[in-house]
Parts: sequence; structure tokens; C-alpha cells
Amino acid sequence: MLAGCFTQPPAPSVDRAPTAQSKGPVASAANGAARSGHYTVRKGDTLYRIAMEHGQDYRDIAGWNNITNPDSIKEGQVLRVAPPAAEPANGTVVSKPIATGSVVEARPLDKSPAPASSPAPAASDGVKREPKVNKEPYSAEGYARLNGTGEAASRPAEPKPEPKPGPRPEVAPVSMGADDIAWAWPSAGKVLAAYSENTNKGLDLGGKSGDPVFAAGDGRVVYAGSGLRGYGQLVIVKHNNSFLSAYAHNQKILVKEKQEVTRGQKIAEMGDTDSDKVKLHFEIRRQGKPIDPLIYLPKR
Repeated sequence: MLAGCFTQPPAPSVDRAPTAQSKGPVASAANGAARSGHYTVRKGDTLYRIAMEHGQDYRDIAGWNNITNPDSIKEGQVLRVAPPAAEPANGTVVSKPIATGSVVEARPLDKSPAPASSPAPAASDGVKREPKVNKEPYSAEGYARLNGTGEAASRPAEPKPEPKPGPRPEVAPVSMGADDIAWAWPSAGKVLAAYSENTNKGLDLGGKSGDPVFAAGDGRVVYAGSGLRGYGQLVIVKHNNSFLSAYAHNQKILVKEKQEVTRGQKIAEMGDTDSDKVKLHFEIRRQGKPIDPLIYLPKR
């Protein structure tokens, strides 16, 4: 039996090294999203296209990411594509004690108050002992003053002057809701191709070279140029925090970036840049996502 005790095999060892399942999640560049409000740059991306697909002005995205050259982004780079949220300076909450008032002294009813001429006791204990009642000898004048009779009481109260009205506070203008845009057709041309979620992100409108292209709603030009492949000479107008509209394949652009435009204003001339025919490709994007313009445009 003693021999058997000494010939037992050693206890098995346990590997405490972390397994693959215990590792935290790793952000993947394949899905294009690192975390909420951010985007991982893919091959072939441009800052202009990223801005349009997220409903932002490319200058804002450049500012949020300290980018001085819009053409300098690289594949795999993580960009902020939403405005930075206001965060506290530190992650702690500071609690302050609620200030309490002075302590009221408890005194028996039969105890007479100290004479008015006696000095007030020291307030080192935090007990409130002032003010004290002041006694005075009886007189007709004093009685009339205390009871509201006599000449002083019979005198009518003087009317208080009405306060002068101060300056009226400025009322901030009410911002237009996301669905309150008054839309208009950007061109009089007929529809050549309707919206398709898979093949066409907007409407294709026919016409002749040089036909006017109009702003479909009030807004600000956030892009004017040819930096987005497949769109040719392109104008993008931002209408509010939700909506953008895009006007592609123009032969001539008549507005500049940061310019305010109004609905029906001529902003370009129709052309065939980066297209096989003369047409206007028109898109409406909500939060950067293309939607069917016919949902918003008036019937004609």
C-alpha cells in the first residue's frame, strides 16, 4: 500500500493562458464602420463621397479629423463622420453638500429676552440668537404706530411705479423639420430612368445640352466639382440636418461652395460629363442614404 501511494502519477497541470474566445472584439475595416459616428476608409473612397454618403459637408469631416488635404485620406483610416458629442471634462460626478441654514435656538417661554443694549453672544456654536425683541415704554404715539392708527396710518399709500419694460428677449428661429422642405423639380425634362435601390440611386431626367438645372429646395452648396467618380460635374446642396440633394453630369456649374441657394434658382447647365448621354442625374439623400425622389417631388 505504501508503494502504491508513492507511485501515483502527478496531478495534471492547467493552462491559464487566455484563449481566442476571451479576447475582446477587434474593429474590422471590412464592414466600413469602426464604431458609432465613425467610418473606416475603404479602397477607392474619397472624402467627398464619404461626406455625401453620411449627409455631411466634407469640410466638416475634414475639420473633425484635422485633415488639411481632402485627398490625403488612406485605406484603413478611421474618420469621425458625425459631430463630436459634448462630453464632460472628466468622467467623474462631483457632489457638493447642501448648504444648511442657521440653527434656531430653543428657549423656554418664561425666559425674558436679553436687553437691547446687551451685546450679542458669540456665534461660535452656530446658534442663531438675533434679532432680539426691543421693549419700549407705553405712549400714545407708539400705540398708534404699532396698531396702524393715527395720521401716518390714515395717509394713503403711494402707488408704486410700474417697472419699465426691459428689452424683449430674442427668440431663436424655429428650425425647419426634416420633412418640411418645399421640394420642386430640378429640371423640366422627362424621366428617363426611375429610382432603383439596386441600380439607380435617383432619377435620370432628359434634356438638351445647356438646359437649366434648378435647386430643388432652399439650402447651402456643400460641394461643387468633379471629385466623385461617376457623377461628372456635380453640385450637392445641403437643405438641413437630414437632407441633401445632388445634381450630376452638368456641363457647367453656376454656384460656388458655401453659397446659399433658393428653390428654383438656376445652379447649373445640363450636360454629359461622365455620362453616355446628356441628362441630369438627381438624388435626394436622407441622413446620407438615397431615397426615391418621387416620394417628395410634386406630381406633374
